[in-house]
Amino acid sequence: MNARLRKLIGSFGMLVFIGAYVWAVTAISEYLPDQTSIKLIYFAITGMAWGLPVLPLISWMNRGR
Repeated sequence: MNARLRKLIGSFGMLVFIGAYVWAVTAISEYLPDQTSIKLIYFAITGMAWGLPVLPLISWMNRGR
């Protein structure tokens, strides 16, 4: 598979993943207590956590350059 096709597939995969991730994070946040500190911590953690599952996809996209 050439690099352009790999990056195209990976880009669409990231868009789908991030969309599903945002949907899941916001759906779960509805069940949190209505305290600002808890929601702040939750969104701070989930706001940074999306990068971990995407790292293997990014390395796959850049393989074979």
